[in-house]
Amino acid sequence: GKPVVINFWASWCPPCKQELPDFDSVYAEYRDKVEFMMVNVTDGMQETEKSARDYLSGQSFGFPVYLDLYRQGAYAYRVSSLPATYFVDADGQLVTYAVGMIDAATLKKGIGMILK
Repeated sequence: GKPVVINFWASWCPPCKQELPDFDSVYAEYRDKVEFMMVNVTDGMQETEKSARDYLSGQSFGFPVYLDLYRQGAYAYRVSSLPATYFVDADGQLVTYAVGMIDAATLKKGIGMILK
């Protein structure tokens, strides 16, 4: 019943790591209104479960992180480049998306499009 922000990322991806602090601060602001799904594309080659967990252990992010171990999420959203962010409204409809790094202002603009 809540809108959702889905972000696909990997620890080997410099733009992904650069935008994560903005996601964390916006998550802290909107966590009661919007679900955040930070999805690590754990392909088993470039990104392993160990490399993802090792990176996260050195961070203090508050948002939930999910490991896409079989790339099912990435395939479902047709992710072809990282990072990629999807904005889904409370009815489950994809409203907009961004491919590439986004900043806090762009993230908040996308959230504004899915909040009612």
